[in-house]
Amino acid sequence: MLPSWLCLAALLPLLLPPPTPAGPPLCPPPCPCPTSRSLLCREPGTVSSLGGVLPGGGASRLLAEIIIEKQPLLTALTRADTRMLRDLRKLTITGSGLQHISDDAFQDTPRLSHVNLSFNALRSLSWKPFQHLPLQELILVGNPLSCSCGVRWLQLWQDGSRAELGNQSLGCWAGGVLVPLGSQPLSGCEPPTVRIEHPDVALRQGDSVNLTCHIAGEPPATGDWLVPDVGSEPPGVTKVSEGELVLEITNVSSSLNHKELTCRAENVAGPAEDSVMLNVTFPPVILLLQEAIPQHFWCIPFSVDGNPAPSIRWLFNGTALAEGPYIHTRIMEYEHNTTVLHGCLQLNRPTHVNNGNYTLLVRNPLGAAARSVWGRFMDNPFSFSPEEPIPVSLSPLGTRNSSLEGPVETMDEHTFGVSVAVALAVFACLFLSVMLLVLNKCGHRSKFGINRSAVLAQEDDLAMSLHFMNLGSSPVSSTESKLEGLKSNFIENPQYFCNACVHHVQRRDIVLKWELGEGAFGKVFLAECYNLLPEQEKMLVAVKALKEVTESARLDFQREAELLTVLQHEHIVKFYGVCTEGEPLIMVFEYMKHGDLNRFLRSHGPDAKILEQGQGQPRGQLTLSHMLQIATQIASGMVYLASLHFVHRDLATRNCLVGHELVVKIGDFGMSRDIYSTDYYRVGGRTMLPIRWMPPESILYRKFTTESDIWSFGVVLWEIFTYGKQPWYQLSNTEAIECITQGRELERPRTCPSEVYDIMQSCWQREPQQRQRIKDIHSRLQALVKSPPIYLDILG
Repeated sequence: MLPSWLCLAALLPLLLPPPTPAGPPLCPPPCPCPTSRSLLCREPGTVSSLGGVLPGGGASRLLAEIIIEKQPLLTALTRADTRMLRDLRKLTITGSGLQHISDDAFQDTPRLSHVNLSFNALRSLSWKPFQHLPLQELILVGNPLSCSCGVRWLQLWQDGSRAELGNQSLGCWAGGVLVPLGSQPLSGCEPPTVRIEHPDVALRQGDSVNLTCHIAGEPPATGDWLVPDVGSEPPGVTKVSEGELVLEITNVSSSLNHKELTCRAENVAGPAEDSVMLNVTFPPVILLLQEAIPQHFWCIPFSVDGNPAPSIRWLFNGTALAEGPYIHTRIMEYEHNTTVLHGCLQLNRPTHVNNGNYTLLVRNPLGAAARSVWGRFMDNPFSFSPEEPIPVSLSPLGTRNSSLEGPVETMDEHTFGVSVAVALAVFACLFLSVMLLVLNKCGHRSKFGINRSAVLAQEDDLAMSLHFMNLGSSPVSSTESKLEGLKSNFIENPQYFCNACVHHVQRRDIVLKWELGEGAFGKVFLAECYNLLPEQEKMLVAVKALKEVTESARLDFQREAELLTVLQHEHIVKFYGVCTEGEPLIMVFEYMKHGDLNRFLRSHGPDAKILEQGQGQPRGQLTLSHMLQIATQIASGMVYLASLHFVHRDLATRNCLVGHELVVKIGDFGMSRDIYSTDYYRVGGRTMLPIRWMPPESILYRKFTTESDIWSFGVVLWEIFTYGKQPWYQLSNTEAIECITQGRELERPRTCPSEVYDIMQSCWQREPQQRQRIKDIHSRLQALVKSPPIYLDILG
């Protein structure tokens, strides 16, 4: 057996990111690099150009700060010096001989925000190097600036307190005298003015138009038109005079609709510009129509354009599609500066009856367009045709179903048939009694078609079945991860495995309605089930259908069915039985009408307006009392599981279900679609771990116990009081692992009273033995439900 430290050493590379190179880069001797992000040049007279002292090998791209002092040989700064400094944030060149900065010197430094050029030899300085930068500070004190139009922009920046220039005592030289820059009049030095003259009417696609730009300024300014590149033939520009530029557009394209055309002018005192947005009308076009993709709902994505905005309709198999709460058009996004609409035809829980041809029709007063796509949402889950009803024997005595019976029989035939049936039944009972005795002695075979002796043959197989209600789902999708169950704190009890106790449902009694979800194991459907309970002729149930029927899958299926039969509690989703006639193999659970708790919390929280209300769900935001009731019910179910020494290993709001009148039960159908894939972290191979809900010992050592479930319950409490937010949502999986293993805790939610946050913290003790028992947590929550704490959200 490997020592524990060696196991940990093998596991850590899977959990933690690869190490990044550390240490300062190699820099020229005059300019050391204290860190990999900074460069420091303070030895006088050793630098003649910035580019000559930058580290090689790509290390320049990492520099965020450069400090250069007392370098009289450094006289110019150009783009060639800074082209490698993509991440530069701070640049300091002081007490040096800097005289010239080229207009494009900072073209390749888009993050530069702090520039200190104090006490250099700058006599003039253009606004152009700094115009595009996110400047927060520009220091220029101590430079012999000349009082000319070239520094007028500095006066304007001072007046506007831009880049902290208003806090500096800048001066300029006029006639050999140093005067304050802010009070020095600079006549004839103003930035230009720009005005576009254009027709204030809508243009039709194919029209021609002339736009005139009027430019005025002293000193004289140069100007030009900036036209977006839309792939069509570029418009021509005619210079009528020094102050007029005419933009000639022939055959106006729809791609210019809602696009800005800008006339820009500049002189030494600064820049100016004016813009106009064209309104081009054109018939609608369908830019995109794709096959359906599964999201929170199924979505057929489309993108359309048109001006005026087109109407949107759909055909299904050639006939008009009537939209309603389950199928409707939803606009997802309006593209900036265009009339393009991005949306989808949203289908809520479609089934095989929704498979077919979907045609998108768009129309406005100028024309129409159409495009079709095939939608396929669900295969026939059974071997029979989905169009044929499943035969169900519901007829009262004395009635007949002609499709299921032969010719009409006489009374004598009926009497004879009953006699034969009784005789056969007696014989069958005797025969079965003998066979049961033989099988019980020799090793019987189960109803699932699996040798019973194999059921309890291997301890590894036993561990597989004890991962509570999560058969075949993606969180634990490899044999290796299933075998990790051996480390769980289970007590093997033969009474948990009782094939005879599993109720078998007739396939003819199950009538599918629509799909509820999907996982790696297969699919879950809403169905009607007949003859399930004596007091009800039919009832709604959730049906879990197995995707593959291999020998291994059958074994896991039997194990889970036997395990679920044992679990009987008011806050554990009720398991009714299985159907093993033919394929697929089916499990039947009670139906919880409001779905998983995570989605329920989100749709009843402060962000509910961006989510669609489900049919029949209570409207309005959950109150403190509601949240305490939810937490107490989950705690009750966990108390029950702990009493049986069952370890859940994946307790989260996504794995709890909500029923009528806010009844909450623990129960995971393994539905692991993309909506919750980000809750799991892939560790090597195919193993998926819910690390954001796991304690340190589970992350580092794969140790799952009742105490690790208590940690997860604390995270579930946090989910409830944040209305379903993902724990550590602001961090990546790797960062979340680092926070958890280093002892950091989730912050107190703003809607959470201190009494509840104390319970959370009692669940998050680093030492498992120090965590409060789930029974005690349940008692504390019960007390809070009876006497809710007074909590005022002062931030709300």
